Amino acid sequence: MSDAATDAGEELAQSTSDASLTRSVERSREIRAQIEKDPTGFRVMTGDRPTGNLHIGHLLGSLQNRLEVQQLGVETFILIADYQVITDRDGVGPIRERVYSMMADYLALGLDPVTTTIFTHSSVPALNQLMLPFLSLVTDAELRRNPTVKAELDDTGDRPMSGLLLTYPVHQAADILFCKANLVPVGKDQLPHLEQARVIARRFDERYGRAVPDQPVFRAPDALLAEGGAVILGMDGAKMSKSRGNVIELGMTADETAKVIKKAVTDSDRHITYDPVNRPEVSNLVNLAALFLKRDPYAVAEQLGDAGGGGLKKLVTEAVNEGLAGHRARRAELVAHPEHLQQILHDGNDRANAVADATLAEVRTAMKMVY
Repeated sequence: MSDAATDAGEELAQSTSDASLTRSVERSREIRAQIEKDPTGFRVMTGDRPTGNLHIGHLLGSLQNRLEVQQLGVETFILIADYQVITDRDGVGPIRERVYSMMADYLALGLDPVTTTIFTHSSVPALNQLMLPFLSLVTDAELRRNPTVKAELDDTGDRPMSGLLLTYPVHQAADILFCKANLVPVGKDQLPHLEQARVIARRFDERYGRAVPDQPVFRAPDALLAEGGAVILGMDGAKMSKSRGNVIELGMTADETAKVIKKAVTDSDRHITYDPVNRPEVSNLVNLAALFLKRDPYAVAEQLGDAGGGGLKKLVTEAVNEGLAGHRARRAELVAHPEHLQQILHDGNDRANAVADATLAEVRTAMKMVY
């Protein structure tokens, strides 16, 4: 292995430096401009873990961006990462229900299964087989220094690290590289995870070679950073999380949504202002209303004036329920026809398997393991 590729830990740390973030932001803007001119040279890979139902944080933070990318004509692969559920859990829970719940939300949003491939980890053996050669390209020390592993481990409390959690970034690299994705929508905190995939792509080429001369088996993917992405806190003022139960799920009824918002944390000052630093909980609710109303949060706060927490929660409830009404109606219709969801997933799995099998064949050729 070359000197340039001896320490992915340093590369991953550098991926979150100010200079690197600036470069990533500039590169993302360049890519967006290229997509608008010609989307055919790009393939996007993204996904979710089915540890719970999708909520408004997903909608405002990533799902709407996926729809925008699809509408621009970019080929997209969306992974429902069922295997990654067990990185930090003793069981899978009601995973089947959650997988189809995610599918219903994807389709209700407007994601088109004809142009967007939706599939599950456990249904694509060749993707997971890439873990073996990829693991040969990283060291135990590098994985333990990986910021993604550290962050995931912190979320588990004092739970011992499983082998799957330790190799989590390598599995994610396989998710990206199996379909030759060259674009991954991420937040700034996820850049180290993407850098691991870039390191593995380069190292594979250096160590094992190529199936076709002058053409690496894997191309290094770029980040597509969201510009001005919404950061929404949970209704308790903490980070929005399925495990904390502080979310508004996309599939909730209007009454269920109202009950969740009614319990939201505010403060004792009746005059509503938008001040994220000094009044984070109140400002979070103001921002939530503004996003669904497509208005400026300062204008929303000014409109509310002395309405107090009750008036603020009433406006948020109305804005969210009205904004999600169409999605929920489409979702209910999809859920009422589970056989349709099953067929779409089967078709997506078949498409992902064809791509993964072709990639694995290239890998075996490069590694001289075709007998």
